[in-house]
Amino acid sequence: MSKMSTDTSVKLTLSGPTMGARWSAVFHGEPLGWHDDLRSALQASVDEVDRQMSTYRRDSDLSRLNAAPVGAWTQLPAETVAVIEAALAIGEASDGAFDVGVGDLVAAWGFGADARSGAPAGKASHGLALKTLELDAAGRRARKWAPLRLDLSGIAKGYGVDRLGETMDRFGIASWLVGIDGEMRARGGKPDGSAWAVGHERSVIGRRDLMGVLELEDVAVATSGGYRHCHEVAGRMVSHTMDPRTGEPLDNGLAAVTVLAETCMAADAWATALLVRGLDDGVALARRLGMSALFVDGQDNVISTLAA
Repeated sequence: MSKMSTDTSVKLTLSGPTMGARWSAVFHGEPLGWHDDLRSALQASVDEVDRQMSTYRRDSDLSRLNAAPVGAWTQLPAETVAVIEAALAIGEASDGAFDVGVGDLVAAWGFGADARSGAPAGKASHGLALKTLELDAAGRRARKWAPLRLDLSGIAKGYGVDRLGETMDRFGIASWLVGIDGEMRARGGKPDGSAWAVGHERSVIGRRDLMGVLELEDVAVATSGGYRHCHEVAGRMVSHTMDPRTGEPLDNGLAAVTVLAETCMAADAWATALLVRGLDDGVALARRLGMSALFVDGQDNVISTLAA
């Protein structure tokens, strides 16, 4: 397989569609024809994630698990098992602030593949993966002990970014920046020795505006915020982020959380978990775990747990 030198200043960008957004890969090198093979491999890597973990595809492995009867084992690909296992671990570590068993809640409030219109009549029922999902990682299978619809949208996109990075590594590219929408991961730096720069978005509904720039080198970043996907339900503006502890759309005054982590899967899930925990609890938890995060409140004030 061809390898790419980063000693040249030519900037190359590859991209394609995935998960209702677009993936991108930026690196430096000579514009040779072999990068068509790289583009195909990158697209294949995220297509596999979508094929396994999408709730919009009725034939996905996740949809098969959601449709399976209570108590019945469902065989799953190793990749899906790894993502669910990571989700459950982060759910435990966040005291239930992150739970992938919110699929029915997401639909009840008008989001996702099975979105329903109008506000739920009373409190929407929902299962919790931490309590009702049994995962047999060694056997690559899972089963539900109560009605449960899983939604991996809070972690699968980050995992997809990691798969993009693995593909870049497999092609021997020494430094790169890959991403899906706002979830990014960097390897190394630019040929001039500087870090990869990505924008830190302001928490404004319906407008893209930067409030700062983050420099990335051998790190991943992800942001979760109620401003990204929201709509009005019965005169109330609601976010797509659900609080699994209350069974309601999140409404705690915290606008967004950005997390830097070793993998984008971890950054993606922890950004949601810390957003749900709220400002005070989220900052305390991030500091206790030694996590690098930026919290943005409703007045655009930024509280950082990044190392100085």
